[in-house]
Amino acid sequence: MIRVFLPVIVLLVAVSACAPAGPRLGPDGRPLPQVYQIRAGDADEIQFRMLDSVNALRQAAGAPGVELDPRLRAAAATHARDMSIQNRPWHFGSDGSSPIDRVARAGYQGELLGENISESYESELETLAAWMEMPETRSVILDRRATDMGFAWFQEPNGKIWWTMVLGESGLQG
Repeated sequence: MIRVFLPVIVLLVAVSACAPAGPRLGPDGRPLPQVYQIRAGDADEIQFRMLDSVNALRQAAGAPGVELDPRLRAAAATHARDMSIQNRPWHFGSDGSSPIDRVARAGYQGELLGENISESYESELETLAAWMEMPETRSVILDRRATDMGFAWFQEPNGKIWWTMVLGESGLQG
């Protein structure tokens, strides 16, 4: 009888070892953050997921929606990569440029309303949630004057992501 149950027990132990162990916990008992890996084919999905999320938040706050602007996206992408090179999240480029300088260089003729930045291993939606918790970054996202948004990131090989969001008011752009 033991010969019948022994293979079954060994099989159950082997299968249970394949089950996920659950999230690793930090000293505070909360799950440790997971690295959010972005693949090359994810770019459009991430862009539109962020746009839809921002517009849902804006609608809930009574603000009009924004549209993705390729010039603001270019300015955001330039800054995300530059923050990685500098290894610090801040609003100035390694060449001393400000957000105003970067959107002008990218050809955006409207008014820059604000720039949100982040350094994390988290997804775009987790980053958006963190921005919404801070009054300064929340006010940029919910600025009623905003008509355009640029959003971009740079992910390092170790998984760290540098996020940049830029919002502007197009005015009379062509």
